[in-house]
Amino acid sequence: MQLFGDTYFFIVAGLLAVPAVVFGVKEKPINIYGFCVTIFFIVITMKSRPSAIVWMVVYVALQYLLVKTYLAVCAKYGRNRGLYWLYIFLSVAPLAVFKITGLTGHSLFGFMGISYMTFKSVQMIIEEYDMIIKEVDPFEFVYFLLFFPCVLSGPIDRSRRFHEDFTTVHPRQEYLDMVGTGLFKIVLGAAYKFAAGSLIYQLMIWYGLKGTFTSHLIYMYCYGFYLFFDFAGYTLMAVGMSYIYGIRSPENFNKPFLALDMKDFWDRWHISLSHWFRDFIFSRLMMRSIKGKWFKSKLTGASFGLIVNMTVMGVWHGFDIYYIMYGVYHGVLLALTEIYQKKCRKFHRAHKDEKWYIAVSWFITFNLVMFGFFIFSGRFTKILGISW
Repeated sequence: MQLFGDTYFFIVAGLLAVPAVVFGVKEKPINIYGFCVTIFFIVITMKSRPSAIVWMVVYVALQYLLVKTYLAVCAKYGRNRGLYWLYIFLSVAPLAVFKITGLTGHSLFGFMGISYMTFKSVQMIIEEYDMIIKEVDPFEFVYFLLFFPCVLSGPIDRSRRFHEDFTTVHPRQEYLDMVGTGLFKIVLGAAYKFAAGSLIYQLMIWYGLKGTFTSHLIYMYCYGFYLFFDFAGYTLMAVGMSYIYGIRSPENFNKPFLALDMKDFWDRWHISLSHWFRDFIFSRLMMRSIKGKWFKSKLTGASFGLIVNMTVMGVWHGFDIYYIMYGVYHGVLLALTEIYQKKCRKFHRAHKDEKWYIAVSWFITFNLVMFGFFIFSGRFTKILGISW
């Protein structure tokens, strides 16, 4: 069985959703039942790889131990930066081990969802350091990490937002509205992924692999649209399923191909990921650079921060050259966007609402985005013969 990937999953998920709806309509907590369903899907999805289940159990136990003990550390030592970075390192270490050992073909911590779980646990350690999170309930923490609709590919929820739904029993009409919205998202997501995504993928295979300049262009544009419909479709189904279990998981896409600049694009594409990096890497790097007076101007600092931020995002996807190039590429584009909008502020503000300016901005942004996806696909580096 593959989560949101085959008929068997949807049949089983539909049957298991019925008791959840009954609990919700009767205004009863769904959490315990939702946790049981989560464990069921994790076990049945990974039943062919028992070692993966073991690694997942070890990982979750380790992350809970880190998050729980760091509360005590903060209470005793306050905002000690050395201990803070130690805990961040220990929390990220399993993911790093997974990525590095994966290059050898014998990955440790090899189980589904480790990347997205790491975002969640690191976020909690950061907010414990900020004295925002005061307590950690073991059941809620494990459910937050493993919640099955979002475990494989997100969206990346925040612990405090999740806590609001976890501790709320929604009134009947509100819950029924959530179910209706959830079902609509599931159907729309399925249409995105299995109809539009599959069709575009076939066009990409049929016409984009002939080795000519035209076929490379066809591949580039088809891959961009395929990636959107496949990933956005999956996310819509995940969010829709979350609603049925009483959890309003965050939206992940908002018409990204209508973006008018690169900053606008990253406010629309994989929103939960881009906003996570913005809040927990870029913003903190900027505050640190301003406090330490690293740069002569805020614009230079912001440009540096954007490049670092997106490069880290690229590395998070993997150590392959095309992922790193993708991150650097978007970092440079974001930096150039920031420089242009600051250096040419008068021109930008004077014309940004005019139709010609909007059309040119959209056209440039759209094509830059598509070329970025071409890099991300790995085909661009393959054509150039770049690898490591």
